[in-house]
Amino acid sequence: MRHHQSGRTLQQHRTSLPAAVVLASAREFFARGSGIYSAFLEKEGPNWMSLRGQGGEEIVIAATEEAGSTAVTGSSYMFDAQVAQFLSSLPPAAAEVVS
Repeated sequence: MRHHQSGRTLQQHRTSLPAAVVLASAREFFARGSGIYSAFLEKEGPNWMSLRGQGGEEIVIAATEEAGSTAVTGSSYMFDAQVAQFLSSLPPAAAEVVS
């Protein structure tokens, strides 16, 4: 039997925003969260960041530019709803035209 939470811990989205804008948006989004759902920058690299929230909960966001869009992944065990809300706030990548 598979644990139901395990499918929600890693979430993905593709956006038209540059990676740097995605990471700045994540920092702002999670910092302004209400009380127990806020999280603050702990570590960062050129295309990723980890944030720490209530009770030491970790959120990791990564953004990689590729083929005219940015692939964004977010991971957290307890903040999965907030990660989903952040990803849905990003504009989607333009649809690819298939000829």
